[in-house]
Amino acid sequence: MTQGKNRVIIENVQPSVDNGLYPAKRTVGERVDVTASIFGDGHDHIRASIFYKKEKEGAWVEIPMHPTYNDDWSASFYVKEKGNYYFTVHAWIDHFDTWYDGFKKKAEAKVDVKVELMEGAEMLRKLGEKNSSLISLARKLEDKNHYAESIELILSDQFKDVVHENPLKEIYTASDREFHVLVECLKANFSSWYEFFPRSSMLDGGKHGTFQDCIKLLPRIAAMGFDVLYFPPIHPIGKVNRKGKNNNVRAKAGEPGSPWAIGSDEGGHKSILPALGDLNDFKKLIEEARKLNIDIAMDIAFQCAPDHPYVKEHPQWFKQRPDGSIQYAENPPKKYQDIYPFNFETDDWQALWEELRSVFLYWVDQGVKIFRVDNPHTKPIPFWQWVIAEVKKKDADVIFLSEAFTRPRIMASLAKVGFTQSYTYFTWRVNRQELTDYVNELVNSPSRNYFRPNFWPNTPDILPYHLQHQGENSFILRYALAATLSSNFGVYGPAYEFYENTPMEGKEEYFNSEKYEVRHYDWKRTNRMTDIMTMLNKARKENKALQSTWNIQFCAIENQNLIAYLKATDDLSSIILVVVNLDPHSTQTGYVQIPKGRLGLGDKINLKLHDLATDEHYTWTQEWNFVQINPHKMPFHLFKIAIHESNM
Repeated sequence: MTQGKNRVIIENVQPSVDNGLYPAKRTVGERVDVTASIFGDGHDHIRASIFYKKEKEGAWVEIPMHPTYNDDWSASFYVKEKGNYYFTVHAWIDHFDTWYDGFKKKAEAKVDVKVELMEGAEMLRKLGEKNSSLISLARKLEDKNHYAESIELILSDQFKDVVHENPLKEIYTASDREFHVLVECLKANFSSWYEFFPRSSMLDGGKHGTFQDCIKLLPRIAAMGFDVLYFPPIHPIGKVNRKGKNNNVRAKAGEPGSPWAIGSDEGGHKSILPALGDLNDFKKLIEEARKLNIDIAMDIAFQCAPDHPYVKEHPQWFKQRPDGSIQYAENPPKKYQDIYPFNFETDDWQALWEELRSVFLYWVDQGVKIFRVDNPHTKPIPFWQWVIAEVKKKDADVIFLSEAFTRPRIMASLAKVGFTQSYTYFTWRVNRQELTDYVNELVNSPSRNYFRPNFWPNTPDILPYHLQHQGENSFILRYALAATLSSNFGVYGPAYEFYENTPMEGKEEYFNSEKYEVRHYDWKRTNRMTDIMTMLNKARKENKALQSTWNIQFCAIENQNLIAYLKATDDLSSIILVVVNLDPHSTQTGYVQIPKGRLGLGDKINLKLHDLATDEHYTWTQEWNFVQINPHKMPFHLFKIAIHESNM
């Protein structure tokens, strides 16, 4: 029950997700910015603090809050370890600070302040119960023979510090709950994904790739700087209703089918397609990848081919149609005759949930630490909340990537209930306004506390219109945007690296899609895209400013074909300025404005810039600076900035 003496109101404490229903997310080393609306009646001075601690630690750490504007207050703390952190907000009327402010005004107006000195001494004695050094100050104020000296003392800088450092907290209001922050591993917030089909991994054409072939490609992936290697499903592929080339409803003899049509007489979700190898081969691949600091990401698609063992063993887990057939997957007008979705409304739902949980746990036991989940928005959100929590009981560092290109509220809900990272609409944000608005929404809206974006310029399912029939400049600039706007990004690798740009006409789909056939890439070949991927990934690893999505600030630049943004660490030890030419065909010029406030710059500017993309060096001495980007040379600038001492 609220005490009748409480006069301070605390509202809208952040970060909070759905009023505390879900934890706010951070990763190790990140800053937690706490804000709240704090106000009270009258003109008395308010003080406020946040108290935070890691779960199971005894002592709360107090951080004073500071007013910003319109009764909003803020403070920050850093989370240094994985696990659960909690914080709360306290606010109170500080009569000592109120008295001090009033005393200064009266003294300056030459008003008699003898009684005010007595009031101040009384408060100092209260504070002296915790800080005995204040008792001597109280005695000085009580000495009526030194009236002028007491006034001089109170108006001194020394006494100002006393008031600031000794808040008088007699009656305080506490926030209505402890707020929860979940701190996850570094890779949750910083990762570079490369996707390829293991069946297309062979160095020599004419055969089906294996995990042994994948192992041979690991040095290539590592040399390019990727730390996550993601495979489409590796399970047995259904033989009934198998899809053929270009999604033909009838497969010809020898066609491999879609890996997302999971299950056959060779096994289901806990089995491996024999053509790829066996479990020992897969575990060897995981082991060899880890030696190169690469994690293998596994695709989990909870759907079944008609000949999946589940269909025969658990027919109640699928929707039966009036004619006795099982409902296959549809997204009208698209039909997926090779896939049966699970019926999560089955009366046997508990057994279904438990079996699907066992799929995750089985692969965690084999060494998998990252799961990319296919179409999670077509399964109940409560299921994901339960199963992710169950998996994290076994290993809290398991990462879940949500592949849900769907309505915003559903994408948000999946993130809230536990998905570590999420695919985004970046794939379709093209011009400067679209990109700026979308990134600002991700970074500055409440979703920052639960939705970690992972930017992909393409996927096996999506060849966006702006890459269709385009040359290398379009591919390079989109890769540069993905790798620098977001700290998590990925690419459907060989198709992107080798500029595959031919669509099914009128659709955002690849012609001769690898989803339905084995492809033969010249894995020994490299090109300009390979080099730029390598350079950008190296820059990301060597510059901490690029290891966060949340530190971005867009810069003014008058040419709509150019986009510029600054990324910097809190201490300015790492500063990167990115300028991208969104026109892949023509040279564009403009003047970019340096954010002086963010960089702590005065009127004298002396910045040293090293373009990591071209190895060119520049000196900027103005707030507005000229840039010229010829996309045929390099479609972007990647400036590493050093602030010269003359700016300090």
